[in-house]
Amino acid sequence: MKFRRKQRENVDINLASLIDVVFILLLFFVVTTTFTRETQLRVELPEAVTGASADDQQAKHLDLTINADGVFSLNNQILPKSDLATVIDALQKESGGDTNLPLSISADGKTQHQSVITAMDAAGKLGFSHLRMTTVEAAPPAP
Repeated sequence: MKFRRKQRENVDINLASLIDVVFILLLFFVVTTTFTRETQLRVELPEAVTGASADDQQAKHLDLTINADGVFSLNNQILPKSDLATVIDALQKESGGDTNLPLSISADGKTQHQSVITAMDAAGKLGFSHLRMTTVEAAPPAP
């Protein structure tokens, strides 16, 4: 007995629909993805083998000192108030508008953090770019 074979139908998969679905999924993920922009502070640190002595530094510089009670003095002149506006006015007057002068902030170890931030905020608002925080050298650990 001879059986007749059925002819096979060619089965084609329509890829156009699949491509459309994949494209829509791709668009969905691109649109719903959140990108975080990382902000970084770029700092170019100077290189030094040893610290510079006071004689080697520029002749004119600004020295903003803050004592433990939060009283400000600029180049050994005590400021009448310890607020941001007074510090900005004093820095502007003393620098003569030259923001390229080096500004050293010397704060007592027990000064409130807000006083140091006020000094740094005043320097930032005026555009000082050469800012230094002065410290004393730490004692070597005891053996």
